[in-house]
Amino acid sequence: MRFTFSQLAYFVATAETGSTSRASEKLRISQPAISVAIKQLEETFGQKLFVRRHARGVDLTPFGQRKLAEVRQLLAHAHAVEDAGGDTLSGDLEIGVFSTMAPVYAPGILRAFAEAHPNVHVRMRELHLDRLNRDLEDGLIELALLYDLDIAGELTRVPLVSLRPYALLPVGHKLAQAETVSLKDLAREPFVLIDLPHSRDYFLSLFRVADTMPENLLRCVSFETLRGMVANGLGVSILVTRPYGDHSYDGQPLVCRPIEEKLPPQRLIIGTSPRMPATPAAKAFHTVAQRYFEMFVSEDGTIVSV
Repeated sequence: MRFTFSQLAYFVATAETGSTSRASEKLRISQPAISVAIKQLEETFGQKLFVRRHARGVDLTPFGQRKLAEVRQLLAHAHAVEDAGGDTLSGDLEIGVFSTMAPVYAPGILRAFAEAHPNVHVRMRELHLDRLNRDLEDGLIELALLYDLDIAGELTRVPLVSLRPYALLPVGHKLAQAETVSLKDLAREPFVLIDLPHSRDYFLSLFRVADTMPENLLRCVSFETLRGMVANGLGVSILVTRPYGDHSYDGQPLVCRPIEEKLPPQRLIIGTSPRMPATPAAKAFHTVAQRYFEMFVSEDGTIVSV
């Protein structure tokens, strides 16, 4: 082997921090030592890992992005070999979480994982679906917590829970008085749509079950903005993710009702790249996440205990 694990660690730290000086501070290693290590790696690989930006740090080259994914996998497996004689995991784990579900589910899962594996350092990115898929393909994250929507690229899917879409209504709305709400009735109202790639297509596709479509659309990209708009009487909506407590950020109450038509449940999954073998830390995260949903999330997706 023509490089050392220390050189690889310096490369990863520089990529994550965006400069050799910040990597030096993070690792408590001299900046010249990191610069020399990266130069030696580039000579070994025969290609540049970084593009140097004057006074603005460094950016990964396309080759550097591919190597970063491989190096993270290599270092993670090296940690696993090192820990094989003990009972604890250690090292780093890069994960991504779909932005609309992150505030509801991610903190509890991260807490449970930290309690089970305190020596693993988890870094989380909140991303939209397209970026999650791209980062998985590029190896920038090891796994993603997301809905099983039709996104480009191949994923290995580990199902966690299946959630049914529900109607979201303002208190006092005529539809809130019924036990269930039909899609045709929802389509007649101003409809607040989460306007994110794939998500908007999914929610609008539900109306095809009833051969109808809302005509008056109000669009937003934030999950909580949508809930706030509905709570303040600006329209109705359909969601899958359901936080604890039916009220918006400004304290206005919300009403959740089952949808009358039989709609297919939406699966919440852990997605991984089939080209990247799961590290022990990633496998442990799978186990913790599955246990979390079994213990703390009800069939309608609500957090029932913490």
